[in-house]
Amino acid sequence: MSELSPTSRALRTLEILQARPGVTADQLAERLGVTDRAARRYVAILREAGIPVESTRGRYGGYTLGRGLRLPPLVFSATEALGLVMAALDGHHAAADAQDPVGSALGKILRVLPQNVGRQATLMREHAQAVPARRTARPDPATTAALVAAVAAQERVEIGYRSPTGTPRDFRVDPWAVVVRHGLWYLLCHAQHVDAVRTYRVDRVRDVRPTGERCEVPGDLDPVAALETHLASGWEFDTRVVVHGPYAEVAPYVRPVMGRLEPLGDDRCLLVGSTSNPRMYAGEWLAGLPFELRVEGGPELRAGVAEVADRMSRALGEG
Repeated sequence: MSELSPTSRALRTLEILQARPGVTADQLAERLGVTDRAARRYVAILREAGIPVESTRGRYGGYTLGRGLRLPPLVFSATEALGLVMAALDGHHAAADAQDPVGSALGKILRVLPQNVGRQATLMREHAQAVPARRTARPDPATTAALVAAVAAQERVEIGYRSPTGTPRDFRVDPWAVVVRHGLWYLLCHAQHVDAVRTYRVDRVRDVRPTGERCEVPGDLDPVAALETHLASGWEFDTRVVVHGPYAEVAPYVRPVMGRLEPLGDDRCLLVGSTSNPRMYAGEWLAGLPFELRVEGGPELRAGVAEVADRMSRALGEG
């Protein structure tokens, strides 16, 4: 089970107190999966937030919510609602699962939001397939809200984008979905300038400008599957690498962003994709594969591998 954030545990504590008045510290700790001391700390967080939690000592004592407690109505802007979904997904990766405690609580919040706000937040949650990753990049909630609103309205937008090298560019796109994958947030869209499907990192989107033009989203679109297919395509430099190892052993090490992995017989695989940063592809992704490799192309990737290999050789010093 993924680690819950303090805020998520405090909300879970409130839910337990509502469902089981008189719950003891030991029982609360067991349900939260923490120590007794930690359980008392989450009760203290609720009290600091102004929620009256009463405690009774003795054999039949425990925690109860104060009489007359009424939680205030939830009034969120679209940006706040999406920010809440983003925070839940970032802090607890099973929040997209309605059977998960945090996912269940998040679903309750989404159901009581106004339709125009809740629909956008629900779309993002449905397109979230978050998994733990070593590298994450948190996008701006307002920018993400603008993109999700465009997806919901099926409206073409212009985005200001910053490439991995920092180069600013502007694109006119038909937004299809905002998808969470491997700890990163992506815009899946149809790019007008190339008339093809493209994926853009949401944390690199500088601004979103509505055009007032309608766009069509494919009726049979599976956002997650489409993202996986196109995540490693469309970048400046082609990559082609032969990996010496059985497909079943190599596949767990290859992230979709690296390209498409195909078996070549019983003991080799072919990894085909593209990148905008050959040195990063060579030094981080290829170097992390625990298999023998043969880099067939393109020339930029071969040059990147040679540069990384030379730098590593120099790191050993003479002799």
